[in-house]
Amino acid sequence: MLLAIDVGNTNTKFAVHDGADWRGQWRSSTDSSRTADEYGPWLSQVMAMNGLSFESLSACVISTVVPQALFNLRNLSRRYVGVEPMVVGDGDLELGIAVRIDKPSEAGADRLVNAIGAFIEYGGPAIIIDSGTATTFDIVGADGAFEGGIILPGINLSLQALHDAAARLPRVEIKDPGLVIGKDTVRAMQSGIFWGSIDMIEGLTRRIRAEYGAPMIAIATGGVASLFEGAFSDIEHFDQDLTSRGLLEIFRRNGGVL
Repeated sequence: MLLAIDVGNTNTKFAVHDGADWRGQWRSSTDSSRTADEYGPWLSQVMAMNGLSFESLSACVISTVVPQALFNLRNLSRRYVGVEPMVVGDGDLELGIAVRIDKPSEAGADRLVNAIGAFIEYGGPAIIIDSGTATTFDIVGADGAFEGGIILPGINLSLQALHDAAARLPRVEIKDPGLVIGKDTVRAMQSGIFWGSIDMIEGLTRRIRAEYGAPMIAIATGGVASLFEGAFSDIEHFDQDLTSRGLLEIFRRNGGVL
């Protein structure tokens, strides 16, 4: 079985695939100082809840946007899985995706992995809206190439900035407040974040489609995306397995067999 590890700025996702299906997926807060021996017992326990163990794993693939976390996760794979992991970004790893931007080296590993996962499942052209620490819009061409996109602050980051910069504004839960016009501070903030985020995402999606000049599938993913499911009119798919699917495909493209 394959252990796929996706390290984001806020959360790290661990997923196990048996060659046919995903057997389990778990999230941990990203902490670059967390050692392999701290990850090991926690991961052993959550895998056991799904009837899995380290002995059932035979391979590991890692994607990270936090370089400082890689050393400990390599050690996790070596010490507990017993294999040298495939790491997205290593020079000898073939992604099998064309990168059509001015500086290909600047394309983040997570964005390329998402592009691969989206193309495998939905084809292209496509727009991937990934709502995490940052909100990114990534463009996948008709042939699966990564063709650029948009990066802006994520929803939680925007809320945190609002709270930090305005002493009297509280921390609020991200939720549909019902009405657009808030009758108190909390509901006014919730409306601004919820409806403002929806209008921003739908507006940019429309602009991308108009500029691209061809029909495009829109796919939402990321830790915050599920909060908005059902509220968008311009997004066809909500898919929380996009990155894991991309990592599985990269594993296969580099000779991995389960």
